[in-house]
Amino acid sequence: MPSPATTSASTSAGAGLPRQTVGARAVPFFTQARSFEQLWPLIERHAVEVLDDGKFSHGRQVERLERALARYTGARHVIGVNSGTDALVLLLRAAGLRPGDEVLVPAFTFVASASAVVLAGGRPVFADIDPVSYALDPAALAQRLTERTRFVMPVHLFCRLADLSAIGAFAARHDLTVLEDSAEAIGMRQGGRHAGLFGAGGVLSFFPTKTLGAIGDAGAVLTDDDEIARTVDALRHHGRLGRTIGNFPAINTSTSLPGFNSKMDDLQAAVLLAKLTRLDADIARRAELAAAYERRLAELPGVLRRPQVGGVEGQVFYVYLIEVERRDELAAFLAGHGVETEVYYPSPLHLQPCFAELGHRAGDFPVAEAACRRTLALPLYPELSLAEVETVCDLMHDFFDQRESA
Repeated sequence: MPSPATTSASTSAGAGLPRQTVGARAVPFFTQARSFEQLWPLIERHAVEVLDDGKFSHGRQVERLERALARYTGARHVIGVNSGTDALVLLLRAAGLRPGDEVLVPAFTFVASASAVVLAGGRPVFADIDPVSYALDPAALAQRLTERTRFVMPVHLFCRLADLSAIGAFAARHDLTVLEDSAEAIGMRQGGRHAGLFGAGGVLSFFPTKTLGAIGDAGAVLTDDDEIARTVDALRHHGRLGRTIGNFPAINTSTSLPGFNSKMDDLQAAVLLAKLTRLDADIARRAELAAAYERRLAELPGVLRRPQVGGVEGQVFYVYLIEVERRDELAAFLAGHGVETEVYYPSPLHLQPCFAELGHRAGDFPVAEAACRRTLALPLYPELSLAEVETVCDLMHDFFDQRESA
């Protein structure tokens, strides 16, 4: 799931006690510049191998990455594709989605979670979310069930997995297939099992801001199902099975079914192979930064909810998301002091114009709608310094102190 647009500096923001020059870019929401300085020798070596091979898509570096990700996640099959969105479309198709089949999807997530269902020929059916995990609320699923429902798609957001035990039990009772939008969830595990492997399959996104990010779009399908893997392999390459995948030998290059052009670029795979070597260290650093935020924001009036840091099985901080009063005012204030933030997500899916034909109105999914009004993501990436976290928190204290004294 690609990130929403970064909050831009506001010319009207910045009143109060500025700690940075108004409009200065003090703390970017995200940057890869520092990590590339450290990783460049390894990236360069892999990139030169791509140039020497002369195969820039669907080649040797992609195969190497697929094997490395299979080892990291424990998946029987990892199939590299062009993006996380394509991974969802191909997984839905390979899992047997038929025209008109309904897929239960949370109302609060990036639009690709639902648009992938439409692109694969299905119909998204929205359900409300749990206010703590921001994922599908298992208690909300039953009322959205119809005779056409065939799939349920939990989305793992921000720093924790959905309630897979309850969702899996619901799916089993109603003979539904679980497919996970685990685009943000690399490194998240529960009971030793990696995200994306609790149902028929899952996906990963390597959009640049992700925990494991490329320098452009790239994604992957994870599955333990041999037939799904074989079908995704064909679909990503115009319906052709032309090279080794997982445990399957290369078959031929004839077209077995209508497919897509969704092959992963080898230069993206080269970057990801280099960054994978430091993924666990990056995850640990993200947890350290989240803990620093928690310490400074714990008693701050105006912060309605913070993520729990520690004590959550499989937790990986892709995003540090808070709920605050006067969210838009706070974002503008921070932007005016050079601190970039992001809003996840400005509008719930059931109120997006592209899903207007589903007939929803404001108030249909109140928890999702409240999250869209109040959530704000603060800068969080491995190269962020503790001093920069302090800058963000100092400014937040300034903002809420001024509001209380006004």
